[in-house]
Amino acid sequence: MDFIVTLQNNPLAFYICVGILGLLIGSFLNVVIYRLPVMMERDWQEQAQELLAEFGKEEANSDTQNPEYKGETEAFNLLVPASTCPKCDHKIKPWENIPVISYLFLFGKCSQCKCPISPRYPILEAVTAILSVTVAQHFGFGWQTALALLLTWSLITLTMIDFDHKLLPDTITLPLMWLGLLVNIQGHFVPLDQAVIGAAAGYLSLWSVFWIFKLATGKDGMGYGDFKLLAAFGAWFGWKTLPIIIVGSSMVGALVGITLILVLGRDKNIPIPFGPYLAAAGWIAMLWGDIISSTYFRFAL
Repeated sequence: MDFIVTLQNNPLAFYICVGILGLLIGSFLNVVIYRLPVMMERDWQEQAQELLAEFGKEEANSDTQNPEYKGETEAFNLLVPASTCPKCDHKIKPWENIPVISYLFLFGKCSQCKCPISPRYPILEAVTAILSVTVAQHFGFGWQTALALLLTWSLITLTMIDFDHKLLPDTITLPLMWLGLLVNIQGHFVPLDQAVIGAAAGYLSLWSVFWIFKLATGKDGMGYGDFKLLAAFGAWFGWKTLPIIIVGSSMVGALVGITLILVLGRDKNIPIPFGPYLAAAGWIAMLWGDIISSTYFRFAL
């Protein structure tokens, strides 16, 4: 109890604790970002095999199995098996898994085979800590910070998974949407009626754009995960923030897409994940949405 009182009365101690927590959570997010898509693909394969078996095609069980996922009797989830070096299978020791610090002491290499470790891992840990402290500074000590941290960590996970796999898992987006509605029963961010309208408007707005684009071009312009993510933002922050998020993410997404095509020569037919831009715009709107709105209307009027 004294520790909580200390954090409440000492902002610096509070920020330091949040930063350390952010580093630890960032380390765990690295695991989630890698393993969750693998878990989902394994689950899809198992469901496909069961469906094929029902139609009398049991032989496809071995012929269509992806070699990467053979031996599926072994447990594979967010906790097991233990993290290992992808080259030599060296099991990562606890002292080799300290966020950022271990990477620096190991000089970015496996302690066993000296295989280089991607700098992405410590960078994500550091970014998670920085964003966590930023949230704590903005909201201060209280429930809003705890809830905003949970949302921030989820957005980091969604951003990286979508960047890697062009996928926004329902196992994250849907709980976020329902949680947004629940936290606003007490009006932690917006009144409940604005949250409910925001969830519906968030989903239907991108859903409408999707079908208009599909009917006009015959192509899918975005995935259903984008609809659910925007619905989650509507549930957390109400319908009034949706224009900021849509305009901001669309502008940045278009700018990045044009840059990739004109500067790097990327094929315009290769899809670009929209989730990272939605996540970034939603996080910015969470912290500074009111300032952005008031500034816009002041200059527009």
